[in-house]
This record gives sequence, structure tokens and C-alpha cells, in this order.
Amino acid sequence: MRTLFVAEPPRPWIDLPKLVVDASVLASFVFAEPNRDEAEAQMRGRGLCAPALIDYELANVALNKIRGKAVSIDHAARSLAHFADLDVERWEADPGELVRIGEEYGLSAYDASYLWVAGHLRVPLATFDGRLAAAAVLYLKQLTAS
Repeated sequence: MRTLFVAEPPRPWIDLPKLVVDASVLASFVFAEPNRDEAEAQMRGRGLCAPALIDYELANVALNKIRGKAVSIDHAARSLAHFADLDVERWEADPGELVRIGEEYGLSAYDASYLWVAGHLRVPLATFDGRLAAAAVLYLKQLTAS
């Protein structure tokens, strides 16, 4: 009888199941909002993906929180540093596709970019935005039919 040996790559090399996360999920996590635990539970053990605009979206969340006196500039900077430490795979979306998706589902090009990434990768999308979630259900369902 022979012994079976299995050599595994280090954890960071293993492909994790992918999940597209939008700014609402990432902001909840990095700014420790009330639904942070729910966001973290969905992200845990997943390969996080987002459109390339995610950095600008999180910076805008930080500015809005500072201007609304919800956080200090220092707190926002720490939160953004925490975000920078996350391993988020960024994707460049096709602008023409964003216009098509946005028009079909009544979304901004920004929100359409999350659908495009989820569709391109054929993976789930996590969001706290009900309108984006509803569009994602329809968009991803029609992809499986084709």
C-alpha cells in the first residue's frame, strides 16, 4: 500500500470562490458600520472582486462621512488604509457595456460596472443597495439562460 501525499500551495495562492463586492459592503466593513458583521461574514473566505472604480467610490464615502461629521479625517484615513490592505481584484469594464447594462436596468454606469464584473466572472454580487441587488438578480439570471 502506498501513501498518498498532497502538496498544497500557501493559502494566498489558493483560488478562493470569487465574490463581487460593491462600495456599500466594503464601506460597511472598513468604516465599522452597524452591518459590518454581515459584510464580513459574506466576504470571509472569498476572493473579492470589484470594478476598478472601487478606490474612488471608497474615497467618496470617506469624504461624505467627513463632511457629514460622522468621522474625523484621521478616522477616515485609517479606514481607507484598512481598505487598502484588503486583497480586492480590480476589473476594468467596457464602457459600451456599462451604457447598455445601465440603460437596460435603470442604473448609473457606476452601478452597472458591478453587474458587468459579476457577469464577466459569473460570480455572485454582494450589496446593501436593494435597487442594485434587484438588477443583479435579473442580470445574472439572464446570463445563465444564454
